[in-house]
Amino acid sequence: MHTDMFHEPNDQLDWNESFYFNAYDRVHDLCLFMRIGHKPNRQEKSMFCFVMLPDGTFMGLRGEERLGHRDLCVQGLSFELIEPERTWSLSFDGQMDHVTTKGPLKAEVFFSLTFEGLHDIYDYRRSVADAEKERLSQVAASEHLEQFGSVKGSIAIDGKTYTLDALGERDHSWGVRDWNAPRMWVWLTGAFSPAEAFNVTKLYVDGGVVDAGFFHEAAKTRALTSIGIDIAYVDTGTPASFDLALTDEDGTIRTLHARVMRHVAMPFMSPDGSRTSVMYETLAEYSYGTKRGYGIAEFLIRANPGNSSAEGT
Repeated sequence: MHTDMFHEPNDQLDWNESFYFNAYDRVHDLCLFMRIGHKPNRQEKSMFCFVMLPDGTFMGLRGEERLGHRDLCVQGLSFELIEPERTWSLSFDGQMDHVTTKGPLKAEVFFSLTFEGLHDIYDYRRSVADAEKERLSQVAASEHLEQFGSVKGSIAIDGKTYTLDALGERDHSWGVRDWNAPRMWVWLTGAFSPAEAFNVTKLYVDGGVVDAGFFHEAAKTRALTSIGIDIAYVDTGTPASFDLALTDEDGTIRTLHARVMRHVAMPFMSPDGSRTSVMYETLAEYSYGTKRGYGIAEFLIRANPGNSSAEGT
């Protein structure tokens, strides 16, 4: 049985199944990230889809619908499984808000893309192997799969079409997802070439810290066992750069430096309105020796209820 399927929920209201994709095209300097999530016990499905542009602005859409069918189509965004554990079709057709310094403008956006996995799916259970780490991760979708891949196709923005040949990442997770339970999480993806990439999660909860992820090079995917990260912020609290020390299952330590190129900030409020977390979805450039790589660096930070506006840089 393949893993690219819907799973049976337990009885907790915030049990969630999530499908997420991102891509960065170096030639056009275009970055996309998108997600569809299901909460079957609340009969809800939700989406977000954003495009970060070379001029530092971004366009995006967030929305939700009644669940109905357990499909992966929400407000113009659609994910279709072509080959289990390898190939997906991603499409969008509709309007997005183009957020600029002069305020939001409506933009017509269409894309048709194909995600093709470039290595086997990585199961976070390779990193979260003991009962205590599994317990700590229960608030943030404890079942978690990652895959690095290529993303090819076309995107049209207000009639201007770009042909994309990008690298990116997808994840598929299921379990209870409470956006406001962690004190913070850091989720990083980076690709240096079609043969070399990495993924990192560092989850900070009140009871401790969980490290997970992989480094893929020389045709081998190695589990990460320890992740050191030092983050520098700008005055607004937005991550600006960070340094990484990644220890894998063989004891190899890799050091990387990253700078944030641009970002989108999205608020997530608890159902009762008492708590808000802000997720900074950033495009990062990574330095690994003489190599340069790019990918999404995501920071979910617990915030005050009043901090609820999206912003970009």
